[in-house]
Amino acid sequence: MNSINDSLESNPIIGALPHMVLPDPEEQEKIEVFFLLSGNIMEIQNRVALLKDIGKKVFVHADLIDGLAKDATAIDYIQKHIKPDGILSTRSHLVRYGKEIGLLTVQRIFMIDSLSFESGIKMVDNYKPDFVEVMPGIIPRAISELKEKIAPPIIAGGMITQKSDVIQALKAGAIAVSTSKRELWSLD
Repeated sequence: MNSINDSLESNPIIGALPHMVLPDPEEQEKIEVFFLLSGNIMEIQNRVALLKDIGKKVFVHADLIDGLAKDATAIDYIQKHIKPDGILSTRSHLVRYGKEIGLLTVQRIFMIDSLSFESGIKMVDNYKPDFVEVMPGIIPRAISELKEKIAPPIIAGGMITQKSDVIQALKAGAIAVSTSKRELWSLD
């Protein structure tokens, strides 16, 4: 995990790739960590391999790979055949199992009300992911309060569309911000 933390410390922007299109060479230079948010079992392995071959850290969204069930066998397949650095999921049982078999894990939590905030804390305490992605990432107060209550580093994700969103999330205590807005991949 230290190399992931080092990568995020040098550049706290995670390139979220919601479509099959890989980043161009200039974009690849800017980003150290990528979240692959879509794909299917026929091509995800190649996408992961291409990014890892150029030294990038890659997480795949276990819930969104077409052709795989949302169960432990899918996580085994992801680890053995797709070979990312880690997975992200909204499903706690997948996060727990991924961690058990040696993958880095990101638990995605949707903060829509105080109940989801409290259940998110319990989920993190029970399943102990390596990172927690708070969605939407444009709620700095919730990021700040959550940071006080959980141990894993927080990633802000979802609806990050402006530079000010990135700055606010990082000031609130997020270790990184994931965004598909490629113009935000380089903070100047």
